[in-house]
Amino acid sequence: MAFQGFPPEAVTFYEGLAADNTKAYWAAHKEVYERAVRRPMQALCDEVAERYRPLKLFRPYRDVRFARDKTPYKEHCGAYGESEGGAGYYVQLSSQGLLVGAGYYDMAKDQLARFRDAVDAEDGAELAALVRAVERKGYAAGAIGELKTAPKGYARDHPRVELLRRKGLIVLRSWPVEPWLHTAKARQKVEAAWAAADPVVSWLDTHVGPSEMPPDDAW
Repeated sequence: MAFQGFPPEAVTFYEGLAADNTKAYWAAHKEVYERAVRRPMQALCDEVAERYRPLKLFRPYRDVRFARDKTPYKEHCGAYGESEGGAGYYVQLSSQGLLVGAGYYDMAKDQLARFRDAVDAEDGAELAALVRAVERKGYAAGAIGELKTAPKGYARDHPRVELLRRKGLIVLRSWPVEPWLHTAKARQKVEAAWAAADPVVSWLDTHVGPSEMPPDDAW
């Protein structure tokens, strides 16, 4: 199946799910999810896999075991892949439109140590310039989590304290629902966003790289 965009039904499906996040709604509209959401997203992932590594779709079900919010389904469809260098690539569809990101989403302990050392050194000035450059192009440089102040051992008035406080670094771009979302041009938007993030991702791959810690010790 070639990727031809996300049909309008994909958006209306998630609009309905936001209004009625129940098993009854899901059962009544599962065919729409399969046809208009999951299959196009899988087709998109298949087409970008050669360059960006295989992306895997997240399950549509929420883990509600320890959550106060017991709604059973995610109100978006996301896919994620990780390069050999350690960077993650993400794409998400929801009733709000399309969200695309790339970078290091949640650094392990050893990654975070290397990141902070590099940001503190002269190499950090290069990263700060790269982040400003992508922000001028309309992208956001965010983090999954960040400290309220400078990490231990770093000055609070460090010239790059905003970067030092971060526990990850990702370049993000989102678009509202527009006609191109329902066409193959949506793939071009995704790949253009990842390409725009390449300079930041390359810096991270060079100075941080993948974690070398066992999974149980990484966080």
